[in-house]
Amino acid sequence: MRFTHPEPPPASARIWPVFLPFAGCPHRCAFCAQDKQTGRDHADLSAIAESLETDLQAALDRARGPYELAFYGGTFTALPAPWPERFLNLAADFRSRGLISRVRCSTRPDCVDPDDLKRLAALGLDMVELGIQSFDDEALRASGRGYSGATALAACETVRASGLALGVQLLPGLPGDRPGLFQADVCAAADLKPETARLYPCLVVRGTPLADLWGRGGYQPWKTDRAVRELAEALPVLWTKGVRVIRLGLAPEPTLDENILAGPHHPALGQSARALALFEVVKGKVRELGRRPSFLEVPRRYSGEFYGHARELAPAYFELGLTRDSIRFAEAERFLLE
Repeated sequence: MRFTHPEPPPASARIWPVFLPFAGCPHRCAFCAQDKQTGRDHADLSAIAESLETDLQAALDRARGPYELAFYGGTFTALPAPWPERFLNLAADFRSRGLISRVRCSTRPDCVDPDDLKRLAALGLDMVELGIQSFDDEALRASGRGYSGATALAACETVRASGLALGVQLLPGLPGDRPGLFQADVCAAADLKPETARLYPCLVVRGTPLADLWGRGGYQPWKTDRAVRELAEALPVLWTKGVRVIRLGLAPEPTLDENILAGPHHPALGQSARALALFEVVKGKVRELGRRPSFLEVPRRYSGEFYGHARELAPAYFELGLTRDSIRFAEAERFLLE
């Protein structure tokens, strides 16, 4: 039996991230820790623009690229004038010289306006990632997001109607969480068929309002094992709709790591979730086979995630009848199960 991994193929462009912590944000949400994530407590937009231009020119001089320029953190569409225009004009200059192939930004669902998006698209913006966090009114209210689930859904449609590609960011385990909420959010996001999704389980970070709530016993974050299970369940829902999941959990950052008080933060969180999702695919194929398998050939590009962190899934594969001796990694495009 031959089969493929259900995950859509990855994008080929390399990302050039530009971080704008808190810039344009109307207020600070309960969980927000952009200062810890980026190592900066504010965004000096003039300094960022000057540094970006210098760095892009240096990359062009070294014949590097092309890159997809990505403005992260803050609320790009709510930056004060003339900063959205200045950043996009800078990107357009380097796009005309072959260094930049695409431009994306992240923003809030309540900060997208059809006319503004069309204007930004005309200046060279290609994609908007919306920090949805959840479509659930109670979770949004408890997290201090300041908008409703209906606003989040409408924002996704506004982005698509503006001719821009859509990305969705979800933050499971928020205050107000309850069983089934995250999977409902995932289904809602998948039905929108965004180009990409990021899934960031909620963390308690020192200095945030959420840390105060947690300290008073008013909030309980997910445990790591639950986060792995929930993410693994979410992945195939998104994959089957053609959504590329481009991030699971926050990227390691020293200033962030040292300030995390609670929550599912583990360097192998994404690896474990992806491995478990793949194991469920293989398990389903073994069920279709109708007998204990004797051999599994795995495309080598999945070798790093196949067993999960520290070979945590080796016993589970053994229970399926697949041992170290009967699993082989090969330069192949498809899995082979016999």
